[in-house]
Amino acid sequence: MDTLDAMRTFIAVVDRNGFSAAADVLGQSTARVTRQIAWLEQRLDTRLLNRTTRRISLTSAGTAYYQRCLQLLAEFDDIEEIGRAHV
Repeated sequence: MDTLDAMRTFIAVVDRNGFSAAADVLGQSTARVTRQIAWLEQRLDTRLLNRTTRRISLTSAGTAYYQRCLQLLAEFDDIEEIGRAHV
């Protein structure tokens, strides 16, 4: 799996407060979104989200990871834009 895509999926899950809503906005299946988050958690060897049948919430590690993902992906998007501007 691609780490940047998984990070974007994680942000969508948090911002939309759920896997289904994130899947809808990303145009992916809920199963794929779930697999991406599971892959991230396994890769990082930590739980990012607490899940219940009715809601999700960030763990403390998830909160820190979310904030850093926002920063990193914003920087990445800026770098990509600079690259496109010089083509």
